[in-house]
Amino acid sequence: MFEKLFLLVKDNAGMAVINNPIIPAKHHDAVINEASSSIIEVLKGQLESGKVKELIKYFQFSGSYNNSLVSSITNSFANKLNTFYSIDPANALATAKALIPTVMNELVKETKSGEAKEFALGAMLTKLNGNRTDLNPLVKNLMVA
Repeated sequence: MFEKLFLLVKDNAGMAVINNPIIPAKHHDAVINEASSSIIEVLKGQLESGKVKELIKYFQFSGSYNNSLVSSITNSFANKLNTFYSIDPANALATAKALIPTVMNELVKETKSGEAKEFALGAMLTKLNGNRTDLNPLVKNLMVA
């Protein structure tokens, strides 16, 4: 799943990363990796803080629900750009805003389509919790509600 997420980010990184003059070509893959890890870290944090229901609602009703999730990921990624790549805060935030919402929309589409098994919501949440608990039954139960 994590490799697929990296590829999803990479597929959407055109204007925000690849064609962005403030990000040197030698850093493109590393920056894409930072974006992927920001998504994973924030989603994992939501799980660990017991916000499974909110995560499920985000993936069911994104666009109208929990934009704070996307904002948290965006801010996390912008902070990494600033800290690790010395990109000034305004440009780091602009880059993050150009990439993260698009990737999250694509991730939601992938989750809903059911084509990529790695992005099936239950499987994805189970991976995020380190395979400690199979969250498929919980996801199915909460998606009906």
